[in-house]
Amino acid sequence: MRRSTYALRDRGLVTISRRRGEFRTRVTEAGQFYLEHGHHPEHPTLGASSTDQSTASAVTGTAESQVRKAPSATTGASKRTTSHKKPPTPYRDRPIPVARRAKAIKLVERLVIEGHVVISKPDEDEITEWRRVIDFAKRHGLIPQGKRIEKQRLWNTARDLQISLVNGPHANSRRTSVGDTPQVPVPTQLRSLHRVVAGLRDNERRLLMPPALRRRALLLLQGLASEAERRKYKVHQPSAPDSDRRSAHYYNGRYFPARCREGALEIVIDGFTYTATVKQEFPQSADPNRSQQLALDIGWSRSKRRHQWGDRKRSKLEGVLGSVLEELEIRAAEDRQRQSDEEYAKEQRRIHWEAAMASAKEEANQAHLGKILRKQAKQWQEAHALSQYCDALELRLNGATREDPEVDSARAWLRWARDYAESLDPLTHLPTMPSGLTFEADDLKPYLNGLSPYGPEAHRSTWDSF
Repeated sequence: MRRSTYALRDRGLVTISRRRGEFRTRVTEAGQFYLEHGHHPEHPTLGASSTDQSTASAVTGTAESQVRKAPSATTGASKRTTSHKKPPTPYRDRPIPVARRAKAIKLVERLVIEGHVVISKPDEDEITEWRRVIDFAKRHGLIPQGKRIEKQRLWNTARDLQISLVNGPHANSRRTSVGDTPQVPVPTQLRSLHRVVAGLRDNERRLLMPPALRRRALLLLQGLASEAERRKYKVHQPSAPDSDRRSAHYYNGRYFPARCREGALEIVIDGFTYTATVKQEFPQSADPNRSQQLALDIGWSRSKRRHQWGDRKRSKLEGVLGSVLEELEIRAAEDRQRQSDEEYAKEQRRIHWEAAMASAKEEANQAHLGKILRKQAKQWQEAHALSQYCDALELRLNGATREDPEVDSARAWLRWARDYAESLDPLTHLPTMPSGLTFEADDLKPYLNGLSPYGPEAHRSTWDSF
């Protein structure tokens, strides 16, 4: 219920107030419009027409009511009164939608040019407003074709909000049907095989499944490899996983490699490597139909996109190879964008770290100079106090008689005390600005606000906090 309420709030249909642990909601004018017409007033196609129709019907109804309330012509005594009521302003022309449209257009223009927009130190109201602006841009088709907008909170001290324009559809968007995807030809004979597929064919410890099913799996991998190379991608043999190394063993002096039911190949797109694996989906099933089903897996993605296809009643793997390659191309575009984002974020961290280091060195330098100054002032005060003491001691000696046996020793003590006080006094020589100050990395830690002095990518150990 709370999540649904927040979703309605983000669309401007309700407002929320929270007091003493209780949520109170109020339907806004846009929400009332939705209840009356069945769609949002900012709908790109229905919003304007319905608003105009509602405005026209309101004006017509007002006119009809005025005609019904008009006095009869037979009376002739009463005066005719005409009320001119101003029609309400359409929702799309009101200040909030107009301002949001302008803000969305400006955001998209900046994203097209810069690729990223970073909002520094946003509060919850700002995050909500930017979410509404992005939603407005999506609903009104302001985003360029083939692009999408993503937003994320950065893991810096201020938790900035980064808005990015990236390639490809969103992971939650409607998937393209099989008929709309270009079909990939699958050979019918195991001839002129790709070297990776030929290696799988000759390896008896791979693709451990019935012969007919194994042949079909090889044909699928051959079709996938041929189409990948036709699109100028590279196809390699995957390295043996750790599980294969662990399951391999020696017995009686002979080496027995690992055995598995899968066959895989690596496809390299724009420098990013993806592994396509064909396997028997239900090898232990007693149902003959289920045991003959194959599955194709390309591994999990960071954006939680689709990663597995299988034989079903309405589609077979031979008809989805185009979708598999399309998914790999989308992942490559996402990874390329993510790599660009990471490089951009890394560069921003470097700039921020260098600025923080320069500020930390300046603060450390000021603190060190202040420490030297306080030390000199303290020495001057001590030397001044010792000099006053020596003056008092000298007055005391001037009043002493020569017959006093301690006079000579006291005069010797006075001479040493004056020399010592003079050695403490920093004003004996003209003080100069200290130079050649150097700081160790640990000396700068108190001035870096949690950043590491060893580099922008170095992380502070949790043991440092104890």
